[in-house]
Amino acid sequence: MEATTQPSVQPSVLSHRPFLLFWLGRIISVLAYHMTMVALAWQLYALTDSALALGFIGLAQFIPIVLLTLPVGHLSDRYDRCKIVRTCQWISASAAIVLVLGTRGGWLDSYVIYAVVIVLGSMRAFEVPTMGATVPNLVPPHEVPRAMAWFASANQAAQIIGPALGGALYIFGPALVYGLSVTLWLIASVFMMIIVVERVMHPQKPLSLKSLLAGFSFVLRDRVILGTASLDLFAVLFGGATALLPIFARDILHTGPWGLGLLRSAPAVGALVMSLILARYPLKPPIGPILFGVILLFGGATISFALSTHIILSMFALCIMGASDVVSVVIRFSLVQLRTPDEMRGRVSAANSLFIGTSNQLGDFESGVVAALVGAVPAVVIGGVGTIAVAVLWMLVLFPELYRIYNLENDERPDAVPQQAGTT
Repeated sequence: MEATTQPSVQPSVLSHRPFLLFWLGRIISVLAYHMTMVALAWQLYALTDSALALGFIGLAQFIPIVLLTLPVGHLSDRYDRCKIVRTCQWISASAAIVLVLGTRGGWLDSYVIYAVVIVLGSMRAFEVPTMGATVPNLVPPHEVPRAMAWFASANQAAQIIGPALGGALYIFGPALVYGLSVTLWLIASVFMMIIVVERVMHPQKPLSLKSLLAGFSFVLRDRVILGTASLDLFAVLFGGATALLPIFARDILHTGPWGLGLLRSAPAVGALVMSLILARYPLKPPIGPILFGVILLFGGATISFALSTHIILSMFALCIMGASDVVSVVIRFSLVQLRTPDEMRGRVSAANSLFIGTSNQLGDFESGVVAALVGAVPAVVIGGVGTIAVAVLWMLVLFPELYRIYNLENDERPDAVPQQAGTT
């Protein structure tokens, strides 16, 4: 009955001022990150001319995620999450200053680049799960799925503008890109500073190994969260192609830094369009078939990208990859936040981010290694086929209950609605 009394057009979650400030800060911070990373990737490839060197960027981002997952969750649940985020942004700005000085001074080499990437990866290891755990404190519970879609849209909007802007400004030198990133990270920290979060602090148990591992224990006990997280982990691990984009831009599509920027932006274009659609029209049941459908689509688009020799077709394939991936992200993030008590959201979000970081950063390393062995095009084709195989394996063998997920709010009993319909 309550559902019938709600207005057909709900106000945007951006009408909540704390969430609006949070959303703007997220855009600016991610914008700075992707501007920096596209410039770093091109600069490193120019220095080394090596696919394996590009793969090591992913490894340098992956290592801090693994090492910091436990303290990230602990700190996020015990301390002011906005303070944690803005501290990360200050340290990221400091790392970008090192890049400016190294580039201007002529002493920036691959080792310094990897060191900076480790610092930036460490800050993202803190920032991403902490911001995800903050969302339910900024909007009412029934608005969380739409807020997660807007959260994803902030990330995708920045991924569109950041790589394209970074690639274009690289023409004037990488120091300019890094300097602008410093400014953006500082601006983002100001937004986080003025947010007022209404959060009930629960009594904290003494720090122990059990407390640190509570997030992983929660994920392992919940087959829905475990299944969706591991599905994303292995699907993106095989299907990721981001690390190899400099190779495709220069050697296959024959473009410059601007072409790399467009390729890096293309997945975010598709993801932004889809996330805005989801923010306006939330996902409707059944969720399970949608989840596996977008994973299969992601794998097919990956293969199409690998075989394309025209930049427009390549960008279109990347757009499809981004659109399909964001649906999976919204489903997974919504499930995690709706099923987790607030006093555990930091630790569970950190555990979930480990899956995300593994799939993205370790996937970049895997792509670089395979490309060094068999070439960039075969490596991406193999990855796309692997993604499709993972989706089929999860759906039919390992986690068939995922296909039966009915909706985000009541996914523990996916057959409840069909059963009730049959009895009436």
